[in-house]
Amino acid sequence: MNWYKMLRTYFPVEEMKSKEHIETLLKDKQHCYFLDYSADHVILFAEFEDFIFVDYVYVSSQSRGKGIGRKIINKLKQKKKTIILEVEPIIESNPDTKKRVQFYKRENFKLSQNIHYNKNSLLTGEKVQLNIMYWPPQQESELSVFSKVIRMYEEIHTYKDEEIYGKKHARAHQVLQYHEEKSGVVSKAM
Repeated sequence: MNWYKMLRTYFPVEEMKSKEHIETLLKDKQHCYFLDYSADHVILFAEFEDFIFVDYVYVSSQSRGKGIGRKIINKLKQKKKTIILEVEPIIESNPDTKKRVQFYKRENFKLSQNIHYNKNSLLTGEKVQLNIMYWPPQQESELSVFSKVIRMYEEIHTYKDEEIYGKKHARAHQVLQYHEEKSGVVSKAM
């Protein structure tokens, strides 16, 4: 099975980029967007100077529980950069959503309480709510993580979107919001 089919069997279609989009990123941004895969796993990630964005990570059902996911994450942690990823909110009818969040929490990822992320899928047109999880190698504020999420969204998710899908993603300020409950601070991406 090829790497894209492996992703499509696991991720909801509304969360997927088209194969053309991913291949364009791999070609045009080969200095920062990477693919690693085997029969057991697929990982696509973007590495910036101060953070890593995990676009997709997949471990085959036969290989889960064997430490492959942990090895993939630990390899990224060795770079000593903040790691950011998107996860679906936990949906009781879909046990994989809870398992994913629990896995990342075991790996010391934090679930952002202040970053709100709602976008439309260019493949399906459906609204998609995602949560942000992150692993900081040292203390880092969620506001700092928010600025990195904006950069990821603008440089990865929206890259050549109109050319590939025939339409554009919404601008970052329309899909990303930072809302600090305690202080009442509300910011939108600019």
